[in-house]
Amino acid sequence: MGKIVGGFVLPHEPGLFFTPKEAAKPQLLEVHAAYDRVRDRIGELQATTVVVIGADHYVLFGPQCLPNFLIGIGDVTGPYEKFPGVRQDEIPNNRELARHILQHGRVHGFDWSASKSLRVDHSVGLPARICALPNSTVKGVIPVYLASGVEPLIPIRRAYEVGGAIRAAVEAADADERVVVIGSGGISHWVGMPRMGDHNEGFDRMVLDCVVRGDPEPLFALSDAEIIEQAGNGGLEIRNLACAMGALPGRSGALIAYHNEPDWVAGLGFAEIHAAA
Repeated sequence: MGKIVGGFVLPHEPGLFFTPKEAAKPQLLEVHAAYDRVRDRIGELQATTVVVIGADHYVLFGPQCLPNFLIGIGDVTGPYEKFPGVRQDEIPNNRELARHILQHGRVHGFDWSASKSLRVDHSVGLPARICALPNSTVKGVIPVYLASGVEPLIPIRRAYEVGGAIRAAVEAADADERVVVIGSGGISHWVGMPRMGDHNEGFDRMVLDCVVRGDPEPLFALSDAEIIEQAGNGGLEIRNLACAMGALPGRSGALIAYHNEPDWVAGLGFAEIHAAA
């Protein structure tokens, strides 16, 4: 029987990783320290598999195929973007567990899309490389993509339910897996919009407070128009965070860090979701 042993939410702003650590300013070093904290906690939890929930940035699937929610069940490589010191080759996948999540979901009302060969972008590739794979206990990273950035968007409540489907499948697995779930997304950011570079700390901290309290209801109450007004089109990625919350329903957590420097595109929030109530 598998078990969800922990969860995290974190940002994936690519601009953070174009500056090598040795050239980073103190504020950026604090952000890297937050990623390091997530990495270390995954090791402390002795995770064997990490599920990373990312966003379709309209570069993986394109207008000809926009899945509501997709799981990688075969070869995984990436990230396809080049960052200093970040590998771009194979990301080991737990194919057996990924296929089990797919099949279990389809039996229980979750019609997963699937990819047998997936070259991931930074939303999955960076958390995989930086936080998951450095741990010797982690044998595989399962990529999950939600329609959280490109219309038609998955409803936030449904994203939360997908997290629940991941949890149910893991717990029904025969293998003795220790699984960590990461919800990867910015918080407030206006991508390609006139307000690009702005942040809304009040909105960001409201979202993080929902994560820490284990209460998704305020997120469910938000319309997409309200999210875009308060947090930009990039704020729509809170679906990924809600999905991670759904894998650990009702569980409280702890804030790791929050940063919103003017030079950064997004408000950067890090939090842990505890497996034990």
